[in-house]
Amino acid sequence: MDPQELASINKVAKYIKNHPKAKVVFLVGAGISTSCGIPDFRSPNTGLYHNLSKFKLPYAEAVFAIDYFQRDPKPFYTLAREMYPGKYIPSRFHYLMKLFESKGYLKAVYTQNIDTLEREAGIAADYIIEAHGSFATNHCIDCDKTFPTETFKAMLESGEYARCEDCEGLIKPRIVFFGEDLPSVFYTSWDKLLSEMQAGKEDYLVIVAGTSLVVYPFASLPSETPRKVHRVLMNMEVVGDFKTPRKTDIIIHGETDHIAEELARALGWYDELVDISSGRSSSETTVVEKDTENQTDIKSASASVIKYKEVSSVSKEESSIDKIAEKILKLDLSRENSDD
Repeated sequence: MDPQELASINKVAKYIKNHPKAKVVFLVGAGISTSCGIPDFRSPNTGLYHNLSKFKLPYAEAVFAIDYFQRDPKPFYTLAREMYPGKYIPSRFHYLMKLFESKGYLKAVYTQNIDTLEREAGIAADYIIEAHGSFATNHCIDCDKTFPTETFKAMLESGEYARCEDCEGLIKPRIVFFGEDLPSVFYTSWDKLLSEMQAGKEDYLVIVAGTSLVVYPFASLPSETPRKVHRVLMNMEVVGDFKTPRKTDIIIHGETDHIAEELARALGWYDELVDISSGRSSSETTVVEKDTENQTDIKSASASVIKYKEVSSVSKEESSIDKIAEKILKLDLSRENSDD
């Protein structure tokens, strides 16, 4: 790594060591998941938008539009079967955030990703704010009734759609589609955190990583951070208002996994990072669920799902979505329905 970048990493490590009670807030995007095997979203000839033409959608983004999903859920349901969590192992950066939790530094992880890899890394759900939703919970799009993850996954694997027994609405993961609002917890938790940071009673460090900061309202979070709070950018490129940095900003260029390793080394956590990264697979990781409804018995939960109709067999041509479905996990969605 470039000596200048190493010097910047050492500055971050020094701040953390000198402020043992500091509260660390992570604001992260798709860049922290690229090393997990999730392919690029817009690759020529193999990208999601290119391959979605096989579904004869009116426009590529329709697969994530709530009004189109209500009319024809088949494209999204077919993709969801392939992209459901469990295929991917968290990155070094995910596990670094877990170490921050284990060491007592972690305040919150605000993520734009829907891949649930923060949970897969073992970070407690109470620390995670999934700005664009995730596959962690499922709900009826009409009455908002929650359905256990296992129930929806079993339905997908059986090749069937499902409707809510209460109102007959379609069931989908609690991912923010175009036409839907961001989770209220995104706004309420951030407002509370802002008040705490502005009060200045504790030391805070905000780390921004793996994001282009172009999708709002998430993109506004770093600029809303009080000027008294130290900020760090860990990214391939300088983004957002880091282009006109504050006096106390620290900017580190590079891949987030590499930065995670060097920061762990500077903090004396490297061996622990290696152990936690190599010693746990996604199937071994305990996922902490915030919603207690997800603990319901599968037999009784399954009774609340009405089988609606079978998804037609996937043709040879359609089977190519096995690859491109993975790309959706990096999709950024916003309240304003911005294109990233």
